[in-house]
Amino acid sequence: MSSPPLIVIDTNVVLDLFIFSDTQARPLRTALEAGQFSWMATESMRTELERVLAYTHLLPRMAFYRLQAQDVLDAFDRHCRIVPVAPSVPVVCKDRDDQKFIDLAVQHRSLLLSKDRAVLKLRRRLEKLGVHTAPALAMLPGYAAPAVPAGEPQQTLGPQAAAAVNASA
Repeated sequence: MSSPPLIVIDTNVVLDLFIFSDTQARPLRTALEAGQFSWMATESMRTELERVLAYTHLLPRMAFYRLQAQDVLDAFDRHCRIVPVAPSVPVVCKDRDDQKFIDLAVQHRSLLLSKDRAVLKLRRRLEKLGVHTAPALAMLPGYAAPAVPAGEPQQTLGPQAAAAVNASA
């Protein structure tokens, strides 16, 4: 049996997974829970998540969902495997905070989920290095979005996501 595909997930997508329950993130959460991906992160990525979870604008949202920062960190720890920091790669992101995600994805030739515009602009250059990137799992080549269960609202792509998909065509 082959190993599940490797995946690197940036902090904003992690928030969508474990706090916001974003409909675009549901297929990823289901896939992670089923072991269909091997999610990798570094200790600095976990530290960044911990720092972001303390942002005052997130606290009301976490309270609404009856979540504490530790709940999100526990979910991260349950689904993610901590790996060593990757060496720097020649594809450089304008947002220095996102470089660690790119470096790790390139080192392991993994999938990279990020909603950061600076990362998504590098999509073509990253593909040449074996990294497919998108803001949601359903937008990656070869991954179809699962059917929306009856009674749940259909979510259409917002203008930014639609632009990212159109730019990749």
